[in-house]
Amino acid sequence: MSLTGADYVAVVTELLAKLPAQQEKEIAGAADLLAASLGAGGVVNAFGSGHSEAIAMEIAGRAGGLVPTNRLALRDLVIFGGEPPSVLQDPELERDPRIARRIYELAPVAPQDVFVIISSSGVNGCVVELAALVKERGHGLIALTSLQHSRAVPARHPSGRKLFELADVVLDNGAPRGDSVLELPGGGSFGAVSTITSALLAQLMVAETVSRLLAAGQVPPVYLSANIPEGDAHNQALEARYAGRIRRGA
Repeated sequence: MSLTGADYVAVVTELLAKLPAQQEKEIAGAADLLAASLGAGGVVNAFGSGHSEAIAMEIAGRAGGLVPTNRLALRDLVIFGGEPPSVLQDPELERDPRIARRIYELAPVAPQDVFVIISSSGVNGCVVELAALVKERGHGLIALTSLQHSRAVPARHPSGRKLFELADVVLDNGAPRGDSVLELPGGGSFGAVSTITSALLAQLMVAETVSRLLAAGQVPPVYLSANIPEGDAHNQALEARYAGRIRRGA
């Protein structure tokens, strides 16, 4: 059997075509939470570890996206928490639930903030503990995960819980167990899809949030590209509204 890039494109194209309709209700629910938070002066805090950090980057601090956003990351332990850089070399770090509280405490979080936690597996200790802490503190929580994968594997958090079980809204990226979609003849698979499908869901969530802000008569705080002449002045003026509430450059 010959597997080509065209096979991968076919699978991804089908997934992307289906997701908006399949997740319409969930996207709307996520946008409702984000718009309510922003309307109350809140900030969107996005967290993902490993490849899921790419989706946090889709949400926080990018052109065409919302200005009142923070990207939380494992390296916050070093940059803001004073831990030695060697702590990031631990391959089990994202599985350790103990670090979640430290990541939360290092962020400039306010009660009206909302969180988006991204994890395709949704089972590692850090993301589950962070989700539990976010709900304990009364924040809205959106999970971006793979329900098929998460339901098919055991939890790694001591409570036995998984990310999707804690969230107010769950966006399902449609990725299969193991993420990859093309099967190898001798076993195994290749061609991961969760980053692509999760990025689409993240952008749809932001687009629907902007739509709600416009419908409410508000001017959405949206970044322009820093690579156009008027971008810097526009962005700096908006960032000044959230001084002390958002972090950039880390």
